[in-house]
Amino acid sequence: MIVIVYLHGCATTRGVHEAYQPIPPKHLAEDIERNEFSVAKGDDVVGQLAFISLAKGDTLPDIARHFSLGFNGLSAANPGVDVWVPEAGERIMLPLSFILPDAPRKGIVINLAAMRLFQFREDRESLTVLTYPVGVGTEERPSPIGQMYVERKAFRPTWHVPASIAKDHREKGDPLPAKVLPGPQNPLGEYALYLSKPGYLIHGTNKPSSIGLRATNGCIRLYPEDVKKLYGNTPVKTPVYMVEQPYLVGQRNGVVYMEVHIPPEELDAGEFEKAYAKLRDIEKESGRSLDWNKVKKVLAEARGIPVPVFEIRQGREKGFEEAVEVRHPVALYGRPEIPELKREAWSVLAADVRDETEAVRLAAIINHQGPPIPARVISKNVGYSVIAGPYNDISDAKDAIKRLKIDLEIDAKLIEPVKKR
Repeated sequence: MIVIVYLHGCATTRGVHEAYQPIPPKHLAEDIERNEFSVAKGDDVVGQLAFISLAKGDTLPDIARHFSLGFNGLSAANPGVDVWVPEAGERIMLPLSFILPDAPRKGIVINLAAMRLFQFREDRESLTVLTYPVGVGTEERPSPIGQMYVERKAFRPTWHVPASIAKDHREKGDPLPAKVLPGPQNPLGEYALYLSKPGYLIHGTNKPSSIGLRATNGCIRLYPEDVKKLYGNTPVKTPVYMVEQPYLVGQRNGVVYMEVHIPPEELDAGEFEKAYAKLRDIEKESGRSLDWNKVKKVLAEARGIPVPVFEIRQGREKGFEEAVEVRHPVALYGRPEIPELKREAWSVLAADVRDETEAVRLAAIINHQGPPIPARVISKNVGYSVIAGPYNDISDAKDAIKRLKIDLEIDAKLIEPVKKR
């Protein structure tokens, strides 16, 4: 009953960021650490919040991948920002600060709620954590919770298609072979770590924009560049702990932080009770009252970033003073490359659209399919065309048409090459 009484009257305020008052950074940083952090003794919070101003043509998935963030994590931290066609010059937050899960700090810990993997390395003097965003199982086929270990590893693995997935694809008119050999069509990517729980893996992907989404059949999916590092750092028999912790409470430098990954209408009463008890214990041990109004705001906004809610020692909260402003990189790592459209090659008309912004949005969505389908916007006398290609082979063009229909429900049309005179 504590949870129900405590949350009664809380409204979702994702567009009103009362709990988030970051102090504007004073200088531009060339870059920021995104994967590897030292963990000070007694601390639970690592990393640093940052900000960046977007350039023309940016998408949130491109920014997310460059800074090793997940799709949903970046979007939740910046509610109201257009995912596919954000405004040039718009300033967004890079949520590169994390509360460590309440789990053993050894091996690999995956917080499914945060869609984040943490790998711990300890020597006699220090503890280091490497962290990466992940894609996790859907609600229908969730990733398993509990302890397991890395049973074996494989470079350029062959994917043996499970019967349940084969059935799904047959029903969509997309039959799969019994096995998929290494290559661009293999959804496991280049590296795979097979877990002791049969049927579950940590692996790469040919769909990078799915990182940070509940989009897998239960496996844990990483960006290709991240799984390569994880693969090299992880010996066989490494323990793996999977937890579901949407409410995180932690401390750093005498400040108590809270991080929430689930909106109030999806309240997980059991997990919230644990976080609530932890906050009450901190309040009792310190002999001071927490700012419960701020806690309520953090819960209501659920932006997935650590927010200072209480300072154990008297003084001003200083959590957001650590934010930095990052200079926009010259090139975003992993951003889809769009080849020049050749009239003498095959191409595909995805759609004719009257509004330019909607055309740009559709092209961006198509560009972020996996494997990539290159698309661009072509201006016409009236409206705009979204064209995919070029393809030197008609079979490749027809395959793109099939994938657009299955993945995006787009009825695309084949455009024949213009013959040279």
